[in-house]
Amino acid sequence: MTSSALQLSLFALERNDEFVARHIGVSAASDRERMLNAIGHDSLESLLAQAIPGTIREHDPLKLPAASSEAEVASELRELAGRNRELISMIGLGYYDTITPAVIRRNVLESPAWYTAYTPYQPEISQGRLEALLNFQTMIEDLTALPVAGASLLDEGTAAAEAMTLMHRATRGKNTIVVDSQVLPQTLAVLQTRAEPIGLKIVVDDLDESSAPLSGLDCADDIFGVLVQYPGANGRVRELEPIVTAAHELGALVTVAADLLALTLLTPPGDAGADIAVGSAQRFGVPMGFGGPHAGYMSTRAGLERQMPGRLVGVSVDADGKPAYRLALQTREQHIRREKATSNICTAQVLLANMAGLYAAYHGPAGLREIARRTHRFATVLAAGLREGGVSVAEGVFFDTLTVTVAGQAGAVVAAALAEGINLRLVDADTVAISTDEKTHRSHLVAVWHAFGLELSYGDVERLDAVATGEPEFSPALTRTSPFLTHPVFSAYHSETAMLRYLRRLSDRDYALDRGMIPLGSCTMKLNATTELEPISLGGFANLHPFAPVGQFDGYQRMFDDLQRWLVEITGYDAVSLQPNAGSQGELAGLLAIRGFHLANGDSHRDVCLIPASAHGTNAASAVMAGMRVVVVKTGGDEGEIDLADLTAKAEEHADSLAAVMVTYPSTHGVFEEHIGTVCEIVHSHGGQVYVDGANLNAMVGLARPGKFGADVSHLNLHKTFCIPHGGGGPGVGPIGVRAHLAPHLPNHPLQAGAGPDSGCGAISAAPWGSAAILPITWAYIRMMGPAGLTEATGSAILSANYIATRLNEHFPVLYSGSHGLVAHECILDLREITKTTGVTVDDVAKRLIDYGFHAPTMSFPVPGTLMVEPTESEDLAEIDRFVDAMIAIKAEIDRVGSGEWSVDANPLRNAPHTAACLTEEWTHPYSREIAVFPGGVDPSAKYWPPVRRIDGAFGDRNLVCSCPPIEEFA
Repeated sequence: MTSSALQLSLFALERNDEFVARHIGVSAASDRERMLNAIGHDSLESLLAQAIPGTIREHDPLKLPAASSEAEVASELRELAGRNRELISMIGLGYYDTITPAVIRRNVLESPAWYTAYTPYQPEISQGRLEALLNFQTMIEDLTALPVAGASLLDEGTAAAEAMTLMHRATRGKNTIVVDSQVLPQTLAVLQTRAEPIGLKIVVDDLDESSAPLSGLDCADDIFGVLVQYPGANGRVRELEPIVTAAHELGALVTVAADLLALTLLTPPGDAGADIAVGSAQRFGVPMGFGGPHAGYMSTRAGLERQMPGRLVGVSVDADGKPAYRLALQTREQHIRREKATSNICTAQVLLANMAGLYAAYHGPAGLREIARRTHRFATVLAAGLREGGVSVAEGVFFDTLTVTVAGQAGAVVAAALAEGINLRLVDADTVAISTDEKTHRSHLVAVWHAFGLELSYGDVERLDAVATGEPEFSPALTRTSPFLTHPVFSAYHSETAMLRYLRRLSDRDYALDRGMIPLGSCTMKLNATTELEPISLGGFANLHPFAPVGQFDGYQRMFDDLQRWLVEITGYDAVSLQPNAGSQGELAGLLAIRGFHLANGDSHRDVCLIPASAHGTNAASAVMAGMRVVVVKTGGDEGEIDLADLTAKAEEHADSLAAVMVTYPSTHGVFEEHIGTVCEIVHSHGGQVYVDGANLNAMVGLARPGKFGADVSHLNLHKTFCIPHGGGGPGVGPIGVRAHLAPHLPNHPLQAGAGPDSGCGAISAAPWGSAAILPITWAYIRMMGPAGLTEATGSAILSANYIATRLNEHFPVLYSGSHGLVAHECILDLREITKTTGVTVDDVAKRLIDYGFHAPTMSFPVPGTLMVEPTESEDLAEIDRFVDAMIAIKAEIDRVGSGEWSVDANPLRNAPHTAACLTEEWTHPYSREIAVFPGGVDPSAKYWPPVRRIDGAFGDRNLVCSCPPIEEFA
């Protein structure tokens, strides 16, 4: 063999694109050929040429790094994590080191049974994660002593902002909120961002109970709410009841932003009469992750539950009358309420909420109290040593945070602690704050003392600790007396064996991508590769405080720079912000950038946002939150496109006040609209900006770029197109891309100058770079796919969707298609005529698919009575065919109902899903047990058995049970 041949052989052996073939399910040429033949095309390029309008089609390859192998990317990510300095954090401010129990880390955070699941809209196949979420809600209700809690919010800052608008709605007619001067600074920043567009006023006040709270304020008659931090940012713990009483006398509501660990020892907000509690569950076993993702929480007093934002898990009954879990009050979902929505949040931080709830179950009430006592004890000993050395520690009761005065020497103290490997918080030139947590060790106390110039040692730790009683030194008014976590779930799983088996039992009750296809339209449920997920557990990514000093997160900074540059190239925009930690927050950030642009140009009157009738409801809700008026544009026709005549008329009617149009592309109907360029031109010509919702970007990567065909801004769902997993309903990441003229109005952050421009719209999320800890997933996906792989994935997703549409069209008509009879990356199956003639509904088909071993497609969105199917590129042809065959078999079952063989109320569709338990009962159905549970194509040896039968949604909405019911109910 010649040397050149040898070199070529080695080059071939070193090819780095094998991940592409592992990620894309339909990678075999023979499979593609069969699919193309079914559609009627001889090549993928031929298909794409007709599916994608030539006016927007990009043919130049993406300018991205070439694909790298999984091993190489894993090595690169370890190197990036190693660039971050993993120091001891005593910064506090709502982020604390915590110990994730290994059994929870390995079997929840790192388990595809948990992280690849979707939002539990189909409750019959989501009973495991719904139970875990109900545990979380119960934990929050108990710790805050308020009767109703939600299934988590995005972070503490946005939870406080949601509480602000909830209090405003509940009181009506008033416009001022009083905010504690000791509120966390990032929370105040988010409040300011959210208040200004909707005309709410924020007054910051020192809510000190030693004087008359709220007295002397000239806005007393206009106060609708009060927000108090408990404990405060300076560490001080104040009595809540005087503040609550003063607020209620003014007719205002009170929200307490409370530390959950502190609430195991301190009087909870509910016991003090507060109306709402918010905060973060981060320190319950969820790593700091440079800011997220973490589960924010909200709980309320009775009477406010139907105004709560986000998700609420409740208990209903199934068809046999047995208790079953479901998402309650689903009519609050934003695609139904639209501009009347009370919030644009349509998700939760489910994976992180489940971790926090399971952490509480693993430790139990006694274990949590012990962690809290230990944390407080360390702070007490630390303070005693400082005071003994003559250092001035702020007076007053504290839990875990000390405020220390060292005139003119704060910077030197912080630098000295840094030399010891510890980060303290520099408050100002004279003040240092220090927080203890679950990971605090005696050596940390000694190091901090040394940083203050004190010659204390381990022996002094023991000496100073000896004077402590082991109990917190809180007054009776501050000491918790009410019980918490009394449900058996919080006392049954304290051994690793018990917890391991509990987690397995819960995951066995669920359906996730580790079981089979989840063909949800608009949700892009592609598989999240293990190599992408592994790095999030690396200490260099997981254990950084979001307010660590510049120079300690170089690895993250490199990752941010890479992702921003790559996303700019993929989208065609000029700048990207990574801060929004959900698609909904990306929408808001994009609209605030547009608003900021108009204000900077002196066009404060531009406040009308045109939104197509088919748009996802978060669009309208986000527009209202950004201070805009929603004007709906008609959609329809054979392709379900935007009505250009109506768009033109509305643009002309509102020309003087037009701010923006929000469109989804490809359209919400799953079609590449031919006239998207015309839509952009119409709006631009009337002074507006174009917002393109990036929910369907998986149909465009490498083939079209919104920043080049006329759009001004888009949010990008990294949990859809770029492989961050849905986690059972969260986490998500929704960064925004903008053209250059909007870049000055991107989000920024008060505690990290590098997070955005000084002229920006303010903080959208509590953390500077949002959910930074899961950005390695997207970084790894783009690196392993490379430019050609990303483009191939898009083509494969479009191929698979058109294959399904072609095969199913004669059984379930495809509602919309483009001018060449093709769809984009998803298709809508129309069941309305079927329902009209047979009585079989989309619900019946969705539940029957469970018996066939599938998650249902998206139901009745964007068109009632339809199913929207999206296969993604990661499903192989065998799985796609299995789904198509199941749908064809279901159509045959529907025909038996239509023919009268089965009645509309007694058939396998109406009775679906069928559980194993129902087989043991008296069988009175006009079809066999075999048809019920082993229909054609179902492998009996690999059968997924739903744990409950069809759940009664209406019963659950009428009878809200939002905490763990007595265990006897499940007997």
